[in-house]
Amino acid sequence: MDCNMTTLLPKEEIKELLHRQLSNFFPISDKEREIISEAFPVALLRCEKCFKGIENKYYHKKDEVFFSPFHSGQWLLFLLYLANTVSISYLNVDDKCAEVNKVLADKIYYLNKIMHSVDIYHEIEIPDVMFFEHPVGTVLGRGKYQNGLIIYQNCTVGGNKGHYPTIGKNFHMMSGSKILGNSIVGDNVTLAANTYVKDTNIPSDATVFGSSPNLIIKYLSK
Repeated sequence: MDCNMTTLLPKEEIKELLHRQLSNFFPISDKEREIISEAFPVALLRCEKCFKGIENKYYHKKDEVFFSPFHSGQWLLFLLYLANTVSISYLNVDDKCAEVNKVLADKIYYLNKIMHSVDIYHEIEIPDVMFFEHPVGTVLGRGKYQNGLIIYQNCTVGGNKGHYPTIGKNFHMMSGSKILGNSIVGDNVTLAANTYVKDTNIPSDATVFGSSPNLIIKYLSK
């Protein structure tokens, strides 16, 4: 299946831009370039699916999905999907090839960290539709995520004693909010700015304020 979204640059120029960015920081072998060529169209398709679900004017142009490699939020998502695509692919190959794929996925993850100041490892199971607004300082750990994830700056999803959050659909993290540990979150939940949730379950249709264990939960109208 081909990617049909409109791109600011031709796809081959976007791929070459990616090669140059990676080569500025890391050695890139011919084998890694081959892997990128295989993963590149898959990552674009994943971006197209994601961007269709984003209600933001920069992700659409004349009623078509639009991708600019010079829009940092879009490039962040592209690198995230690319690293994850490469990461998934090494699970089904022999040990030697798996190591090449994993190292390349590490490099793409690291490039994303360098360029956007985010820490989102390539092995995390990321949702099909998510949106980052001013995502500087964001860390997403090995939680379970669903579609409609919206992240602002300086947000953290992390672990506590080996447990990570399970998050429902349409989860919004406003600036400086954090959720850690054994927390189960329903659908349509917003963590207000600087909210801190640890080992606490949150019901659906709610806005959360404050810090665990003294959280304030305001329920939303259906």
